[in-house]
Amino acid sequence: MGEAPLILWFDEIGIKDVPLVGGKNASLGEMFQHLSPKGVRVPDGFAVTAEAYRYFIRENHLDEKIRKALEGLDTHDVKDLQKRGRKVRNLILKAKMPPRLAEEIRKAYARLEEKYGRNVDVAVRSSATAEDLPDASFAGQQETYLNVRGAEKVIEHVKKCFASLFTDRAISYREDKGFDHFNVYLSVAVQKMVRSDRACSGVMFTLDTESGFRDVVYITGAWGLGENVVQGKVNPDEFYVFKPTLKKGFRSIVSKKLGSKEIKMIYSRDPEHPVRDVKTTRRERERFVLSDDEILKLAEWAVIIEEHYGRPMDIEWAKDGDGKTVGTGELFIVQARPETVHGAKRERFYETYKLKGEGKVLAVGKAVGSKIGQGKARVILDVSGIQEFQPGEVLITDMTDPDWEPIMKVASAIVTNRGGRTCHAAIISRELGIPCIVGTGNATEVVRTGMEVTVDCSQGEEGRLLEGLVPYEVERIDLEKLPRTRTRIMMNVGIPEQAFSQAQIPNDGVGLARLEFIIGSHIGIHPLALLEFEELRKRAGEDRRIRALVREIEKRTAAYEDKAEFFVDKLAQGVGTIAAAFYPNDVIVRLSDFKSNEYANLLGGWLYEPVEHNPMIGWRGASRYYDPKFEPAFALECRALKRVRDEMGLTNVKVMVPFCRTPEEGKKVISVMEKYGLKQGENGLEIYVMCEIPSNVILADQFADIFDGFSIGSNDLTQLTLGLDRDSELVSHIYDERNEAVKRLVRQVIRVAKERGRKIGICGQAPSDFPDFAEFLVECGIDSMSLTPDTVVKTRLLVAEKEKQMGVK
Repeated sequence: MGEAPLILWFDEIGIKDVPLVGGKNASLGEMFQHLSPKGVRVPDGFAVTAEAYRYFIRENHLDEKIRKALEGLDTHDVKDLQKRGRKVRNLILKAKMPPRLAEEIRKAYARLEEKYGRNVDVAVRSSATAEDLPDASFAGQQETYLNVRGAEKVIEHVKKCFASLFTDRAISYREDKGFDHFNVYLSVAVQKMVRSDRACSGVMFTLDTESGFRDVVYITGAWGLGENVVQGKVNPDEFYVFKPTLKKGFRSIVSKKLGSKEIKMIYSRDPEHPVRDVKTTRRERERFVLSDDEILKLAEWAVIIEEHYGRPMDIEWAKDGDGKTVGTGELFIVQARPETVHGAKRERFYETYKLKGEGKVLAVGKAVGSKIGQGKARVILDVSGIQEFQPGEVLITDMTDPDWEPIMKVASAIVTNRGGRTCHAAIISRELGIPCIVGTGNATEVVRTGMEVTVDCSQGEEGRLLEGLVPYEVERIDLEKLPRTRTRIMMNVGIPEQAFSQAQIPNDGVGLARLEFIIGSHIGIHPLALLEFEELRKRAGEDRRIRALVREIEKRTAAYEDKAEFFVDKLAQGVGTIAAAFYPNDVIVRLSDFKSNEYANLLGGWLYEPVEHNPMIGWRGASRYYDPKFEPAFALECRALKRVRDEMGLTNVKVMVPFCRTPEEGKKVISVMEKYGLKQGENGLEIYVMCEIPSNVILADQFADIFDGFSIGSNDLTQLTLGLDRDSELVSHIYDERNEAVKRLVRQVIRVAKERGRKIGICGQAPSDFPDFAEFLVECGIDSMSLTPDTVVKTRLLVAEKEKQMGVK
């Protein structure tokens, strides 16, 4: 076969050469040789091969010396690990670079200089054979060096990369994973730097890192070089793109969240410290780092890379900011490796963690995972103090890097002040399967070592650090034992951040997706205040309350010049996230059903909302949509839903009209919807009506002529049938969906709907709360039940048994 090469250019590397490069996963070879022709742009560069590393070790007679230094190592003794690791690294760093290898590196670097100029800036990054396996990959096992200039500096940093094969965390990792230290080799990639210090960079995954949901690309990004995102020093922007409709050509960005991005890493003029952190400007903090076109381009590349490797991937990207690499504004892929937390497993069980009590909230941040952990807190501000950590404690720190890994693996939970959901602490905690909260801002200030704390990641996107050991329970669902039913078992969903996780519960779609939570939590501003923002700004000088309102709207919508677009975009993303999670199953979206007092609680709502004595039966639902006073606001809802269906390609979204008192109202609403681009029947659009008023039942035949289906809202139907306020404790003892009057109405509307060939389901609380009511609905022949997520499984079992008794097939 001949002597193996010490240097290979990226465009020379083929699959057969991959072992020479270093990674069993072919992270360098396959990417550069086979992905570039498909349009995935990568930087120029060369690889110092794994054979070169072996040659270096062999020429310096280091094998036996390293073996002796590690003999009898106990990785749980942190001090011993640190001492031995330092000794091995010094052996490598003090060894001489063999003349032949040094000359090969000089020649390769000179070739880069011919193309990019003298002292070209390069990244020197390591890749080890045990670093990026499909089923085992701690982040950052070996070192990366940025903005390295000059051949001699490159040689020096290649040697530093060789030494980083024996960092404390790498030694500990291999011991725990059962790898032989002398069967692991390392290659070094020397890449032309992408000048992202003058633009932006980040990390992307070809799945959702929290739930393992595989149909999205999750992209994070911040200004400057990418190390700050990887290390968790910044809270980056976050984007989700839905893969199935992206592949069909749709612009399927289902979520965009602005990160604080308070610092960025840029080049330094100090040759000993070639990069430095600086504060970002207010304008940078208030802008997304990527345009929609760039988000979609990165997502397309991510899909190509994933399809090539045949597994979920963890990818680093960078944007060039000065034009010297190829052209200003060009995007590049600089690294790709298998995602190892979710990519290698397919779970039989679905676990849900539930708190059984409450505790004082000490800090909040971004939840990593959905578990709950607890124990005594250990506050450690610097890695030099990790030997104090005891197994089972909760690690509280500013942020982590790979040097913390020896204690992270024995922690019951991790909480950091800084970092986003792709930072080091987040990645490691996912692999370890422990709860983690990142980006709290103040955890190390509000917690003392020895305090008992609970880390709660079970509430969705927000993670909470609670005082005390709060009781909790874990429910495990065997997904393989759930029966199918004729009655469709759907789900009530309101929180987009929980959708990817909830969609893993076996279901037949979403019977009720509420807009109110998205408007209240993601927007928080009255739509008319956004539509009339310029007019409000003109009035700000004469009214203190309006001046304060304008300032707050500007703060919340800083990334949007058109304030109404903020409402449309956020609403579309919330609905799009839910629709993507449950695709291709139906997702029935109920139009906004705020009452006037609830609308008044939104920012600016006091300017537009009337004071009603009984808003529960006042200006709500359908009556708002065609009213000239509210129609412009309703138009924004229509624009958002049209964007979800037409631009994102999520035509599984159906629309439901709430509180429609008369058939005439139904016709008016459908007409207004068509005016703003939502035409019934076009592109498969179905429009349902909530059945929650006795008139909906009495005139069911007429409503059936207008709408494509019904969804019974048992909560309102019960209160309006029995003539009581369901929120009043004085008459709460009378409120019961199982009252015979309510059941007669339910039975009647199911019969009429079926006679008219219309779909009918229920999305009220009753079947979630009362098993006997669920059985009653099966007896009536209802098409679907939409339930709260925590009752879906038990209700499916109940319905299956009832259908079996009835002989339903």
